[in-house]
Amino acid sequence: MAEVRLTDIRKRFGALEIIKGVDLSIDAGEFVVFVGPSGCGKSTLLRMIAGLEDISSGELTIGGEVMNDVDPSKRGIAMVFQSYALYPHMTVRENMGFALKFAGMAREEVDSRVNDAARILELEPLLDRKPKALSGGQRQRVAIGRAIVRNPLVFLFDEPLSNLDAELRVHMRVEIAKLHKELKSTVIYVTHDQVEAMTLADKIVVLRSGVVEQVGAPLDLYDDPANTFVAGFIGSPRMNFLKGHVANVADGRATVALTSQPGVALTLPVTSTSVAIGDVVTLGIRPEHFLAEGKGDVDLTVKVDVAEHLGNTSYVYAHVSDSERIIIEHGDVRNIASRETLSIGIAALRSFLFDKDGIRLR
Repeated sequence: MAEVRLTDIRKRFGALEIIKGVDLSIDAGEFVVFVGPSGCGKSTLLRMIAGLEDISSGELTIGGEVMNDVDPSKRGIAMVFQSYALYPHMTVRENMGFALKFAGMAREEVDSRVNDAARILELEPLLDRKPKALSGGQRQRVAIGRAIVRNPLVFLFDEPLSNLDAELRVHMRVEIAKLHKELKSTVIYVTHDQVEAMTLADKIVVLRSGVVEQVGAPLDLYDDPANTFVAGFIGSPRMNFLKGHVANVADGRATVALTSQPGVALTLPVTSTSVAIGDVVTLGIRPEHFLAEGKGDVDLTVKVDVAEHLGNTSYVYAHVSDSERIIIEHGDVRNIASRETLSIGIAALRSFLFDKDGIRLR
């Protein structure tokens, strides 16, 4: 395993800048996940670390050595792609050992490494099968095994679970987490699925339009998002946002009047000294932080659109106004009907406040 350092990394295609000055430190043995919507630059950044894309400017080091112009095969990395890309005419054993054999490694060493990887991934009964005789999850484990046998300094995963069904994705997430604990390797993992990011990562890097919005441990990002983008991206279901304006400021507290609910105002502490009366703001509330009527600091009246009953909990999709829709986690409640009017409580201490540009005020 090795540490990875990115210093002012940029990627340009002609005049178009895709990666816009990324600074990032990844410690040896750390599991880091790049997350963000499609087109945010996460796969491009991973490919730059792998050497599959040139670095326009900035510096990349792996294990303390500058890697900007080093051939991908000499960077000490192994990459697992979204596509398994297995050789259909080769057995599992041959697929896993092919790169080592091609590099001229002795047969005994190849067999030893393949057998070790097969044991770790529970592929031993499948070593003599060909890919067509494997399930999707088994093929992905073979692709991971092909990376393990190389004993890389850093593992790179580019959306490796995207082709699997929902149940198998959950199973493979557990397998990858177990694999990391056993190998204690440095892992950089790309996904657009924030649930994967939250469950796998030691550290999450949230990207948007080639810019790092925030870096931190999963629960730190969940509890303390820097802006509305991170707040809305981390957490499932996503955070709810309600428009308002500052009606009063006194003694480090701001009173926010909600645009969609005349007469409803919530007073909450703010750390920013620039908050002023009349400022346009956004109030953020996570679905699980709504309370029963009368249990919060203020009550909000909403009209139910759809209720999803999942057994142990229900999610209520409702609208506060024609333009503002929210999701409420309502526990094991099964008697909520569409078009019903519902009153819910909001607690100031469980709410987030953002300015007109989406920057966190509280």
